[in-house]
Amino acid sequence: MMKKNRYNDIHIPEQLADVIHNAQQKAVKRKQSFRIVQYSSLIAACIAFIMIVNISSVASAMSQIPVLGSIVKVLQWGEGGEITDGAQVNTAVVADHIQIHFSHDGKVSQRVPFYTVKHKIAPNRLIFTFEGVRTFDYDKVKQDLLMLPLVRDVYASMILDDSAMGFVVQLQEGVNYSITEFENPGAIELKLNPNTTPTQSQKIFALRTQPMPFGEQMGMLEETYPKEDISFIKIANNQFIGVIGEYATREEAESKLKQITAQTDYNGEFYVDSWMNNELPK
Repeated sequence: MMKKNRYNDIHIPEQLADVIHNAQQKAVKRKQSFRIVQYSSLIAACIAFIMIVNISSVASAMSQIPVLGSIVKVLQWGEGGEITDGAQVNTAVVADHIQIHFSHDGKVSQRVPFYTVKHKIAPNRLIFTFEGVRTFDYDKVKQDLLMLPLVRDVYASMILDDSAMGFVVQLQEGVNYSITEFENPGAIELKLNPNTTPTQSQKIFALRTQPMPFGEQMGMLEETYPKEDISFIKIANNQFIGVIGEYATREEAESKLKQITAQTDYNGEFYVDSWMNNELPK
């Protein structure tokens, strides 16, 4: 009873009800203000986005960025895609990478045509080849690739097949790259990033030809030696040389040359040469 009496004796100020009511009103106002700030920020962001999209140049650029599908594979070199014919090629530059898209009879292709990617180190370059391709705007592809700051040069591959096309992307030294294949829709994406670790230059030995102009002679050379991995390097004055191998020693290169000279169809096109991997052959 004593505790109950003490409880009943507690004096409650007459203003307490007003204090509680005022506190509740302030809390409601704070919540309303917070919500207003939230909604205002959201509305401002939406208005800003609408204004940006309605700027013609930005809207045009955004509309030209194709949607990528599902990732099929990510590779450094190798092959992929599926066998097809009559594909058309288009490219789009997005930030630090390029997307290669395909269509067939005016419709977006859901898969990528069969392709191969090879990597050579002297000089640092990627060799793309696509089969089943009939329409190829090489000038557009080259223009887009040269927009990437880590690309040093781009040149076409000579392929004696009207249903195939290819190009070479010469990279700066110390560049990390990845190639991603997508489907639904089909696309190839090339991403380039600078390597933070300094790269060491090295001398390589290879079998090479005398300089030649871009043309049928290059394609004939590949057909003459179908079992050899022949690549072409663009040197000064838009001349090209055919190259076999990238060897660490002259002895390895000479051993390969001896093997080739033993073939019945060898015509004396190759000889052993050396150059630094970050330089072009002379």
